[in-house]
Amino acid sequence: MCVLCPHECVIAEGKSGRCLGRKNVGGRLEAVSYGEVVSIAVDPIEKKPLYHFLPGSEILSLATYGCNLRCPFCQNSEISQQVAPSRHVEPDELPALAKRHGTPSIAYTYNEPCIWFEYLVGAGKLMHAAGIRNVLVTNGMLNPEPLAELLPLVDAMNIDLKSIRPGFYRDYVQGDLDTVLNTIRVAKQVCHVELTNLLIPGRNDSEADINELVDFVSSLGRETVLHFSRYFPRHRASEPPTPAATLVRAAAIAREKLDYVYLGNVGLGDSPHAGTVPDRDTFCPKCRNRLVERSNYAGRVVGIKEGKCANCGRQADFILA
Repeated sequence: MCVLCPHECVIAEGKSGRCLGRKNVGGRLEAVSYGEVVSIAVDPIEKKPLYHFLPGSEILSLATYGCNLRCPFCQNSEISQQVAPSRHVEPDELPALAKRHGTPSIAYTYNEPCIWFEYLVGAGKLMHAAGIRNVLVTNGMLNPEPLAELLPLVDAMNIDLKSIRPGFYRDYVQGDLDTVLNTIRVAKQVCHVELTNLLIPGRNDSEADINELVDFVSSLGRETVLHFSRYFPRHRASEPPTPAATLVRAAAIAREKLDYVYLGNVGLGDSPHAGTVPDRDTFCPKCRNRLVERSNYAGRVVGIKEGKCANCGRQADFILA
């Protein structure tokens, strides 16, 4: 039995668990995806999306294959739902790679990084020793014990909160909402956390769904960063793209209880703000001074001085260095 995530797969000899990264080899559970890298790139950190962590910086991004969810709308199904071609990269190669590209952080992303647990632990320790920050872009489907072991090595997370409904997780993506909520609550006490909710027509975009999700997020604190992202048909999903008006409505609901709400996958003409304030830029909650401006995936700090709003002096809710 694998106890990494709530599926707790019982794996027969020669077979893999549902995440594809762990296999029964001669009665021994092996992390067969360890070091197997299918994608590596340098991205703007805003693309993760992380808007309040090292804004304007670039981040080394890498992934293996596999996932412990079965989202019909997956944007990276080519690597998440099958064993994809890879090349072996040992953890001790990563610090030099990050230094070469001048990235102050590394993201484990594109597929579900937590199924790469042993690799994350090994790489995370080496990156910290080299002064490089570790970022997870994750679905949050990780049992409490491995989460507790991993979190001291993590500096920031973007966690997908796909729905606030248990049935959505159980029936639509084959996951467990309670596990995800626990990951969010625990991680928020330890590292920087931003949340992303992909709004899918007819699945999780009702006003009741949005209100309940916002109530949970606001219970973590008004400063919690929430991204609403626009869905487009991918993989096995056939619902039409999310109307931009749905995201605008969701943002309006969320801004009643949260200071930082952003929209993703929307064009400049898709909101009443024409792609400027307050859908992408960040403003001081106290005086509305612009703190960070963004164009596409590029962020630029414009109104923060010595960690505070340059206009009113309020402490800025950012990790800047």
